[in-house]
Amino acid sequence: MAERFGLRLRMGLFFAALALGGAAAIGGALWFAGARAMAGGASADTLVPVLVQGALMAGFALLGLTAWVWFLFDTNVARAIERLAAAIRARAHAQVESDLGHAAEAARYLGELAPAAQDVTRALVQTRNALAESVARETTRLAAEKARLEALLADVPVAVLLCTADHQLVFYNGQAVDILGGGEAPGLNRNLLGHLREGPIRHAYRRLSDTGDSDTASDLLCATADGARVLAGRMRVLRRREEGVAPGYVLTLRDVTHDIAAHTSRDALLAEVFERVRRPAANLQTVIGVLSEAGNGDGNGTPATPDLNAAMLDEVQALTRAITELGARYDSVQADWRPLAQTRGADLIDSLGARLDAAGLKLEARPGPDLIMQIDGFEIVAFFGWLANRLAGEGHAQSFRLALIEEDGPGAVLRLEWEGKALSVGRFDSWLNEKLGPDTGELTAHTVLLNHGTEAWPETLGGGISAVSMPIRNARRAGRRPPPIARAVVYDFELLSKARNAEVADTRLEDLTYVVFDTETTGLSPASDEIVQIAGVRIVNGKRVEREIFDTLVDPARPIPPGSTDVHGITDSMVRGAPDIATAGKRFHRFAEGAVLVAHNAPFDMEFLRRHEAGIGAPFDHPVLDTVLLSAVVFGQQEEHSLDALTARLGITIPAEARHTAIGDSVATAEAFLKLLPMLRARGLATFGEVLSEVRRHGRLLRDLNTDKA
Repeated sequence: MAERFGLRLRMGLFFAALALGGAAAIGGALWFAGARAMAGGASADTLVPVLVQGALMAGFALLGLTAWVWFLFDTNVARAIERLAAAIRARAHAQVESDLGHAAEAARYLGELAPAAQDVTRALVQTRNALAESVARETTRLAAEKARLEALLADVPVAVLLCTADHQLVFYNGQAVDILGGGEAPGLNRNLLGHLREGPIRHAYRRLSDTGDSDTASDLLCATADGARVLAGRMRVLRRREEGVAPGYVLTLRDVTHDIAAHTSRDALLAEVFERVRRPAANLQTVIGVLSEAGNGDGNGTPATPDLNAAMLDEVQALTRAITELGARYDSVQADWRPLAQTRGADLIDSLGARLDAAGLKLEARPGPDLIMQIDGFEIVAFFGWLANRLAGEGHAQSFRLALIEEDGPGAVLRLEWEGKALSVGRFDSWLNEKLGPDTGELTAHTVLLNHGTEAWPETLGGGISAVSMPIRNARRAGRRPPPIARAVVYDFELLSKARNAEVADTRLEDLTYVVFDTETTGLSPASDEIVQIAGVRIVNGKRVEREIFDTLVDPARPIPPGSTDVHGITDSMVRGAPDIATAGKRFHRFAEGAVLVAHNAPFDMEFLRRHEAGIGAPFDHPVLDTVLLSAVVFGQQEEHSLDALTARLGITIPAEARHTAIGDSVATAEAFLKLLPMLRARGLATFGEVLSEVRRHGRLLRDLNTDKA
């Protein structure tokens, strides 16, 4: 039972027992001496006061001596041993590399124990560093291959996800962030069905699982949970690796919302074509029939009446207008339907020049702005290559110049120029239905114009220069390339084989998902002050997920005091236009869904959040761990437990510019928490429930927030 008590408490109990035993011994000795004296004839009236006085003096002297010795022993032995043990454990389990420092100094009265511990920890650090260098040398090639594979998967143009059998995310790429999270990471070890309508996913998985064939794939159509996007997907179930463990699956998704809208628009246009052409055509047929009967009615070829002529003319005009309008709408839909790439003008001119060189023709690029056009580069090069060959074949020219002219607005004009005989409009129109060449299949010049929603025409520029111009609907100047969007993949394949426990209290610490967070506020009163910034990071499977970060400013709807700005650097102008606490709180609640919340001095931050639960529309009833209390468990209550003191003990450096920012303190707290986890396991605290029971012993430091978790 004594093993349940700390070293200092056991030492205190030992000295208390020693003091009580000494007092009892003195009392017994005085009683024995008094009895002997009274047996020899001494008077009790004179002897008892003397004995009592002597007993009290001896007892107080003994208690004082014992307390003094205990204080020296507690300060220089018990407390020093605890500090030394915590420091050794930090270097053994938390990868701390600094010397024992203050812990060794505090243990200076323990003889050779402190120097021996110092030597052991230094040897451990040296061995660990040597091993790390050796492993790093051996894994450099594997790391390079891993990086190349990650880059390859990051650039796959569809969303790729790997999930467990219960739909927890194990892998996702950058496109999945765009499709599922709208720019926010969906989160490792979070349920995919929180982002997608679950019916098609469950049905596809059930179908593939029943087949038992990992080479079988199933196509599916599903929607995002909010119904904003329609996705086409393909699912393939992985091979079963462990008996009794259901296999996971790979799911690829592509956003087909625009495709379906385009199909719907084309179908509606086709239906409208039939509807608007059918009626004038039927009326026209009726009028023609009547005219025919009127012309043969008297056998003398009587001319048609003016009313019939007018009716026929009206129907012909209506039919012409309908066909013209519908044709224009079809052309615009045709251009929107085809995906057109961003093509730089210089690349287009270079490709066309190579094509004309191969045909024995010359192309000169006319100086112009550096534009990027939204076109099908292959079709445009084929069109102008065909046109140049056609012009050369008819003797117009052998040398050409391509001009790229910027227009007001979003468009530009491509113009093929030559010196020589002009091309007539009629002649040019007669060429448009020709195939562009043997390498383009059935593609015609007219089709290229339709696909780009444009037209082309010949013109004379003066000075003997002729040209064919083609407007380009979308073009822009090429500016400085923006920073690349981070598209790295996020994964942890160990999650595929993780056993899941419904009870948080019985779950191992490394199997839980954590969100380590921090807030910055207008002041120190949760009852009256407001949040101005919330940030958090996710820890999954014992590792911080670098790309899963929550960080937002919050409009407190009140001025920020200058004293608070001096601490965190956030001003009124910075939060102007930021989301209010209800909006930011909802987003943070989604980010922290299903996770254990971790904070340094958690009651402070949680009080702010819980005060706004009604406006947020969701309770913050998550399990909570506080790194202040965890530090007390590992290092003892007598140590300082501020974030700066804790990170210093664990060898963590917080950049000055990151301190007292929500994201900087969140990252520092997360790193400290990850170093505390193995130290807790070393103390025999393996599950959340075991840690919670130990934490509650330190309730006089901070209030525990897990009233119903264990």
